[in-house]
Amino acid sequence: MMKIIYVLMLGILLSLFVGCKRDSNSYANDLKSESDYMAVENKDMKYEDFSKDKYDTIILAGGCFWGVEKYFQYIDGVVFTDVGYVNSKTLNPTYKDVTSGVSDASEGVRIVYDPKIVSLDFILKMYVRVIDPTSLNRQGNDVGRQYRTGIYYDSDREKKVAEKFIKKIAGNYKEPIAIEIMPVNNYYEAEDYHQDYLDKNPSGYCHIGKTEFDDAKKAKDNMSSKIDKDEVSTPQKKEYKMPSDEELKSKLTKLQYDVTQNNKTEQPFKNEYWDNKEEGIYVDVTSGEPLFLSKDKFDSSSGWPSFSKPIDKNLIIDSTDKSFGMERTEVKSSGSNSHLGHLFDDGPKKSGGMRYCINSASLRFVPKSKMASEGYGYLLNQITE
Repeated sequence: MMKIIYVLMLGILLSLFVGCKRDSNSYANDLKSESDYMAVENKDMKYEDFSKDKYDTIILAGGCFWGVEKYFQYIDGVVFTDVGYVNSKTLNPTYKDVTSGVSDASEGVRIVYDPKIVSLDFILKMYVRVIDPTSLNRQGNDVGRQYRTGIYYDSDREKKVAEKFIKKIAGNYKEPIAIEIMPVNNYYEAEDYHQDYLDKNPSGYCHIGKTEFDDAKKAKDNMSSKIDKDEVSTPQKKEYKMPSDEELKSKLTKLQYDVTQNNKTEQPFKNEYWDNKEEGIYVDVTSGEPLFLSKDKFDSSSGWPSFSKPIDKNLIIDSTDKSFGMERTEVKSSGSNSHLGHLFDDGPKKSGGMRYCINSASLRFVPKSKMASEGYGYLLNQITE
């Protein structure tokens, strides 16, 4: 009997220490049945089974590969995935070789997709939603060279798409983009227990939140025949111009100007939107660019409007704020560089665990009934999801 107990305890310990680090952000905490996490149906097929004439392949590294693989399996047009070690300096590296740094390989996800259904550009847009593209050798709780971000191509066309995409998003961030763009020199499939890990271990660790998985399920690339396009599910790029300082002073109230331009903070519970429950969107009060959806707003009891995420992470830039003897993360609108508020990690776990604490004075609310007439009709489908 004691021998059986010993074997069981040893198995539990091994499950905790093998693979990526674990924390409370379990992928399946909120899932109700197996059907909630089944995605790509070609589980019994191998990479070699897919014709290169019909399908394209890209390898992406975005931290722990368990969650990244599951995320991309949900996206319409992705027909196959597996996980492995990219650009290793040693032959046939093991997971131990990768985690020790001996191989210098990164944890990658090999994605086979149908270009008639989903484009590489769209895949990259979905990719940057679940990583911090400015973080070097770290994603979530995972730290090390093997967790670096990267786009690994095997054709000049893929290289050009990747380079153009990175150039396009670079202006949205204060820090330089840390995603490496390199040819696939080699790729070794990871051990079997890493493949489809979250299907086998639905309560396993993942640095990607449930909200992002839900977004992947709904993601559709309706213009996949075009390489350069804006996806339907995110704000279509309009020219949201930042008014001059003189125009801002005449357009904004004193409080709005002080908050957005001088980094002031309004009073809690005495601002316009802290308790607003109406459906609609919240736009940058200075430029009109849409930033947050009402469905992502929650009651944080802080007295300020709180959101679990922006409409698109590229709309927000963050930086360290050491004012008032504290160290916090300031968030600004990337389009206008206007101060919005601060970012905290005490938000709802089921929505990713983040809280965007935003000043009402930095926002303008557009109710659902007026979105079409004010030019935001393309976001209506996101309000009703």
